Amino acid sequence: MLHKVEMDESKPKSQKATRPRKRVMKSNSKSSQKPNIKSGLPPVIEFEVVKSNLEQITADLIVVFASKKSESKSDKDKASKKKSGSKEGAVNKTSSKVVFEGVSKALALKLAASAEDGAITGAAAESVLFRDANLSGARHILSVGIGDAKNLDGEALRQAAATTFAAVKSAKVKNIAIAMDSLPHTSLAADIVMQSITEGLSLSAYSYYEYKTGKQEVALESVQIVSSHKVKGFDKGIETGAVISECVNFSRWLGDRPGNRMTPTILAEETVKAAKGTKLKVTVWDRSKIKAEKMGSFLSVSLGSEQEPKFIVMEYNGAAASKKPVCFVGKGLTFDSGGISIKPSAGMEEMKYDMCGGANVIGTMLAIAKLKLKINVIGLVPATENMPGPNANKPGDIVIARNGKTIEVNNTDAEGRLILNDALVYACEQEPAAIFDAATLTGAMVVALGNIHTGFFTRNDKLAEKVNAAAAETGELVWRMPLTDFHGKDMKGTYADLSNISSAKGAGSATAAAFLENFVDKDIPWAHFDIAGTGWHNGDRFPYNPRKGASGAMIRTFIQLAQAF
Repeated sequence: MLHKVEMDESKPKSQKATRPRKRVMKSNSKSSQKPNIKSGLPPVIEFEVVKSNLEQITADLIVVFASKKSESKSDKDKASKKKSGSKEGAVNKTSSKVVFEGVSKALALKLAASAEDGAITGAAAESVLFRDANLSGARHILSVGIGDAKNLDGEALRQAAATTFAAVKSAKVKNIAIAMDSLPHTSLAADIVMQSITEGLSLSAYSYYEYKTGKQEVALESVQIVSSHKVKGFDKGIETGAVISECVNFSRWLGDRPGNRMTPTILAEETVKAAKGTKLKVTVWDRSKIKAEKMGSFLSVSLGSEQEPKFIVMEYNGAAASKKPVCFVGKGLTFDSGGISIKPSAGMEEMKYDMCGGANVIGTMLAIAKLKLKINVIGLVPATENMPGPNANKPGDIVIARNGKTIEVNNTDAEGRLILNDALVYACEQEPAAIFDAATLTGAMVVALGNIHTGFFTRNDKLAEKVNAAAAETGELVWRMPLTDFHGKDMKGTYADLSNISSAKGAGSATAAAFLENFVDKDIPWAHFDIAGTGWHNGDRFPYNPRKGASGAMIRTFIQLAQAF
């Protein structure tokens, strides 16, 4: 384990953050952990795989999945005869268009009766709680809809698990059992099934309460994964899902912390702490090092703030040294006031989230290291504040980037591209197999895609295919946006090589990407991800994300992408 740290020794002690508690996996005992108020991270959910019939399980609540099925004539005939065709303990019961699999006859009949009444439809995001049912060894029964069985995939399971968590939290139940036999047969690998369910529950457990006083209730403590037969891959899926969720939640925590308690220095400190015990090497550059490395564009953004900028370099080597690394770059604006081109006051408090790209790159690197993937990866996070101090960039100032290109700063609120560009130049110097950057870069992206899709830009069609494949695998929604020579021409400067804002109206996200393109070698595959719409406040779209707060967008996709090279 190597940690080389070059930190500012004069950091304000009052701003030092509490180290988040590590995840602990247990397999045979109930969780005794209490909520850690100081860390703001959710308590660990304990998962245990149990080979058993439901009747032999003791739990506060049993979760049974219900699916929809299009009726054929034979289905109607079977339903009219009210026959299950399976022995008790493994009943497949069809009522109307709702299917219940792998449950006892008594439980199947109870669920089927509710389906006949229309209370259960099997639709996705549906949950129906039977209090004090006292069936199959549990006090309560929860039916969770997963939609049409033929469309079942990892994301459907992730969202079904999130629906489960919400219902369990509302019912104030701490210990549950999930009837895995109730899932329809699927071509999904067992580890993917279990990873998705683990992620859905663990990601849903996150809530930022670090600075709220009073006792914080634990919504869910333990989960029994119950199957009538041993399934190879369940344990692996739980472990993978737990690691990824832990790292996503850590990134959310970084983003949710207020600007006075998540400065560039604190961000660097927390990255170093989180990397301990892994093979992730973390090096932190201070102001003097950044200046010596000729990152003039990045440095200029920090001049209005009393907080030191930090350049966080993370390296993970899990493969042979001869294998080229994949490089991730994340925008780390720990607070963005807009600088001299100051933002409107309404909603400015949300600019603590302007470092979500950097936080999510940190989460990606931590997950890759904890999963011990056999790949080489580099993560780069330029971190600073953008404030309107006496030395701040002024509209019309000219700065010089690491690659020698000159830039007119015609709007100090277009600062994200001014710190990413120097990081991209440094990334190219590492001769990577590919570069991916993530940034809450433009309001134009929110206008274009809302808080549903992450827009990405690349001129490399093969790389775009890999991005789409990785996103499809992880359930994150992306949309390829246009990037053309016209956008590049719009970023030409009058008194310098480039301007940091477009000379034309519209296409703000594309022209920002075109600006960044000037700092990437043409022979290196590169894609830019604008997470301005998906970086926070999108739990109304994805139920395992907080309705308010950082989401951890693209971490799952980046982990998948890194393995594609």
